Amino acid sequence: MSNHYFQFKQFTVWHDRCAMKIGTDGVLLGAWAPAEGARRVLDVGTGSGLIALQMAQRLPEAQIVAIELDPSAAGQATENFAASPWSERMEVVCGDFAHFTASPFDLILSNPPYFSHALRNPDASRCMARHNDTLPYTTLFRQSAALLAPHGQVCVIVPTEVEHEVMDAAWFSNLRLIHATRLYTKAGKPCKRLLLAFTPRSEGEYGLQPLTDELYIHDPDGSYSTGYRQLTEPFYLNLNR
Repeated sequence: MSNHYFQFKQFTVWHDRCAMKIGTDGVLLGAWAPAEGARRVLDVGTGSGLIALQMAQRLPEAQIVAIELDPSAAGQATENFAASPWSERMEVVCGDFAHFTASPFDLILSNPPYFSHALRNPDASRCMARHNDTLPYTTLFRQSAALLAPHGQVCVIVPTEVEHEVMDAAWFSNLRLIHATRLYTKAGKPCKRLLLAFTPRSEGEYGLQPLTDELYIHDPDGSYSTGYRQLTEPFYLNLNR
């Protein structure tokens, strides 16, 4: 792998002009999200376009829209889409999600900025990508709920330390949790990330329990777990470790 791009099985993602590079979080969200049947998909804060490209691979009939605030990243995502096998079904919007309007989506995904209270990086673009000042969870879920089809889903990956903040923001946006996967690097290590799927809350659905499960990236010997391999095998070229 070059520092400038990441080669997947069916597409290449260049990320040298993006503040946040390709990482495990984005790949996991794009692989994990319950996307079956979605015809219109929105990737919020797309960065290099990774998750949108995963959705295009997984959903051969879907139209994919990706929104990104940073012009440099939006430009690179546009180039990545154009070079992919699915360019005719993919679109990048450079703009602020807080003011984005469109017809309803069946699936909305986001690997959102996650730092709420931390030292700022002097690089403005990296700061924007990492700190949620520009996309607080309240805005993410409120806007997503407004853009979601009646039985659509909103899927995110977030650090465990913001779990209550995220749950509150989703609840106040009239969304209920339907699936939560707790993500561990390996057994015995603390949970670091949560994969979460929400859907609009309806009358009579209060108290319904979500599906909950766990995913371990590595087995105790350091090799990739069976669950992680099965989830990411459609995308990664090499999972030998």
